Amino acid sequence: MFEIWGRNNSVNVQKVLWCCEELGLEYQRIDAGGAFGRTGDSDYLALNPGGLVPTLVDDGFALWESNAITRYIARRYGEGRLLPDGFQAEALIDQWMDWQTISVWPRFRPTFMGLVRTPEAERNHEAIADGIAGTGQLLHLLDAHLADRDYLLGAHFTLADIPLGATAYRWFGLDIERPTLPNLEAWYERLCQRDAYARTITSIPLT
Repeated sequence: MFEIWGRNNSVNVQKVLWCCEELGLEYQRIDAGGAFGRTGDSDYLALNPGGLVPTLVDDGFALWESNAITRYIARRYGEGRLLPDGFQAEALIDQWMDWQTISVWPRFRPTFMGLVRTPEAERNHEAIADGIAGTGQLLHLLDAHLADRDYLLGAHFTLADIPLGATAYRWFGLDIERPTLPNLEAWYERLCQRDAYARTITSIPLT
């Protein structure tokens, strides 16, 4: 049984937990980060010198960065269930996972942090509004992509859906004015019907 270090309300930790639950894997989660601290301790930094969460420890092997962890778990334990065969399919999975990390989340993060983790009197409303507008523009691309697909790679759920699905819970969970994106909304509703998504993401309050 491997360990996952990280608090369960972190978007990056939730990617890993959701992946594990989709595959029905046994794991031990250890609270770390945020109010739990520990990420600055020397033993944690020996595993993850960046001092962030999540960190995977599998029989002495330590790995950090959430996308790398989910890919490792899917390859080592997934038996092909979340990774379709073929270099092109794997490249498309990498594309969507990296797009969430490099483009979508940095654009949306000021909005999420401003509305969820910043006291009202200290909020930068201009940055919050800019994040909503910028994220909405990016999500138009995703909405168009999903016009003739149930999931990002087609008819079946894959690892590609996990990072953006974890972000979607936050996008739809905030009390903000959002553009109408019917294909994105339908995809999100399909995710909400998945038991693993409910256990690891939608049942966790946004904090």
